[in-house]
Amino acid sequence: MWEFSVGLYMINIWPESLLYAAIYGAVESASIAVLGPIIGRWVDKLSCVKVLKLWLVTQNLSFVVAGASVVALLIHSSLKFTHFSIFILLVLIINLCGGIGVLSTLAGTILIEREWLLVISEGQPPELLTKMNSVTRRIDLTCKLLAPVVTGFIISFVSLRASAITFALWNTVTVWVEYWLFTSVYNGIPALAQSSQRRMARLSQCEQEMNNKTLEEDSLLPVTDDSSKLEDRKCRKTISEKISEVPYIAAWRVYLQQEVVLPGLALALLFFTVLSFGTLMTATLEWERIPAYVIGIARGISAVIGIVATVLYPGLHSQISTVRTGLWSIWSQWICLLPCVAAIWIQNGFLSSYILMGSVAISRLGLWMFDLSVLQQMQDLVSESDRLLVGGIQNSLQSLMDLLAYVMGIIISDPRDFWKLTLLSFLSVTLAAFIYSNHAYHVRKHLFHFDQLLWGKCFVRKSILSLEG
Repeated sequence: MWEFSVGLYMINIWPESLLYAAIYGAVESASIAVLGPIIGRWVDKLSCVKVLKLWLVTQNLSFVVAGASVVALLIHSSLKFTHFSIFILLVLIINLCGGIGVLSTLAGTILIEREWLLVISEGQPPELLTKMNSVTRRIDLTCKLLAPVVTGFIISFVSLRASAITFALWNTVTVWVEYWLFTSVYNGIPALAQSSQRRMARLSQCEQEMNNKTLEEDSLLPVTDDSSKLEDRKCRKTISEKISEVPYIAAWRVYLQQEVVLPGLALALLFFTVLSFGTLMTATLEWERIPAYVIGIARGISAVIGIVATVLYPGLHSQISTVRTGLWSIWSQWICLLPCVAAIWIQNGFLSSYILMGSVAISRLGLWMFDLSVLQQMQDLVSESDRLLVGGIQNSLQSLMDLLAYVMGIIISDPRDFWKLTLLSFLSVTLAAFIYSNHAYHVRKHLFHFDQLLWGKCFVRKSILSLEG
């Protein structure tokens, strides 16, 4: 709900500019880009129950406060002229709460996708993990289908203020349902508690080994009469070790050593885009006078296509492998986005807007299959001890690209120049497709089965000759 509505709120709070929508998106993305690795390490160090409590309380509370601040701005729309300092304060609260909300959501996403699904599927046929990934993404996309449609109708046929009030009340009520559902799963599957206990024990053992190693190295340092030299050597050694052990640097070092760096980078580049029914595209469509309920329906259609992708993915994966599924899906997304580029040269604003919405919606088929492909490669190839950390870094990298897209939105804030953002987004998808193709080539040593294509040509030629004979 919030993801869809916030762009509409911002463009109404300050019409004729994408600046406030872009600033909000930049703050939200920067929060994950900067703190994502820390969140991954934090989730790794806490028990599942503590993560669940902190995640759900901070997520829902922050969004309730953000919703209340929006209501205040919409009721007192003249604040930006009469009390500008209060107006800015409320905008800052919205941005701060949005940042906290997405960070807590990230913690939950890492826990569920990078640990729970893998633990539940342990000892089961490999196809189960593929199906569980698809079903989990289907649940997510179903929410992306229902929320914008409902919110769009509330905005169009009641008011923006009513949608913000509905949003705040919804989060107040659902936090209890969410907690009950997650704890039911946790208590019903003992393997989840056992995995959490193993993780706690492993972290405790690692800390103990690091302490012992430090004591041993200190005891082996040569003892000389010049105590100042000894202290200098220890100081230099300590500084270098401390730099390498800074959680942020250490986390990135672990990520860069993984086999899935290129797929992760390709997926992240897909976030450097405004072609996603996100804040900037939604605000631009609102500026083009496209009704909110139409935008909500279009976003809902894109979610339906995404759900179709989660249904198709397991079957395609079983036929052509994870890596090839990713290759096919990212290039299909690229092809589906070509009409967005063509729409740049159409002078009719309404027509170009509808082409834009249709093209972006259809491209979700390739996007979500590619997302599932990269997720499964990370689940299969990243060791258990690094899963949560790598998940945090991956989300951080994606948010960094998302942040760059919003920075471009701040620089190019005139809705009339949205075509420039469209072109940059398309180029980013093109680069991602080439990077993943490079990864697929190195893994499989080829991109296409040319031998099968040649065999097919020979078969056709023989068939024609037999018919002529």
